[in-house]
Amino acid sequence: MIIDVRPEFGYDLVCAAPYAYWLHQQGKLEKIITCKGMQPFYYFCNNVEERYTNRSINNDTNGVQNLPNNWIHHNAMALKGKAYNELTYDEQVEVNGVLDYKQWIAPPYKDVYHDKTINVPEKYIVISNRYNKEHGDEPIGYFDIESLYYMFDYFTSIGYNVIYKRPMNTEFATDENEWQSSGIVADVEGHGVISDFDLVNRFDNVYLLDDIIKEIGDDYNISQLKIFARSSGFVSMGGGSSILCSYFKVPVIIYVNTSKDIRPGYFEGDSYFHKLSNAPIHPIVDTKENIIARGYKDYTNVYNKIKEVFK
Repeated sequence: MIIDVRPEFGYDLVCAAPYAYWLHQQGKLEKIITCKGMQPFYYFCNNVEERYTNRSINNDTNGVQNLPNNWIHHNAMALKGKAYNELTYDEQVEVNGVLDYKQWIAPPYKDVYHDKTINVPEKYIVISNRYNKEHGDEPIGYFDIESLYYMFDYFTSIGYNVIYKRPMNTEFATDENEWQSSGIVADVEGHGVISDFDLVNRFDNVYLLDDIIKEIGDDYNISQLKIFARSSGFVSMGGGSSILCSYFKVPVIIYVNTSKDIRPGYFEGDSYFHKLSNAPIHPIVDTKENIIARGYKDYTNVYNKIKEVFK
């Protein structure tokens, strides 16, 4: 079997890689054709061609249409024998976030990439941020300077180091929602305008993921997987980054506001989030509509969950 895909990153991790790994386990995987930088996620295949320099959000043409699970948010047809819009509300809640797992095994990234030889801080939390367009709209789903300051300060005060990830979207193949940006900024009284990267430099025990990757000196995604494999936990925005964090068997707090992940029941029961590594998943939903109505993002529940999970 040849798998040929170039979807959004999350689809690669949820729909393509577990199917490919299942095929590998069955001795049926011949080749992977994928996006630039994805070989480390398909480490189990000896024939990986990184053909594509860009991803596509068009699921009718990007390859996922040929996979057993061609929609990341549910597989109603396989589970209930009916289209999603034919289900009752209770049935929709039951299938939200649930896939057909008959040909699906999540690759064991934590076991494969756990490397005690790399130079990383002891006992660290990875905070995975983003700053992307959201289906044509300006960014709304991201951790701002104030929330990052709170998290950096809290984690370092209780003995954790922090590794901060916020891609510039030059590190890997991008889709139509991802763009190169100058940074997340705020005008802080007494300090002037600072960026999220400037904020990292103001804490002794907070490190930029990109700097550690440079020290490791390996491929971006190989290094990232090795760093994630030794993390004590994650705080992530929703989307593909939260999916990757959920592969590593440690607690993940996810701030969700724009994706279909906000659907009721999405993170419960047989959700693929639990199937990736059986990591404890803690979603905090703050919808885009609520953010617009109140005029700001409310991270209160994120902070409370952080204090509950990480002590």
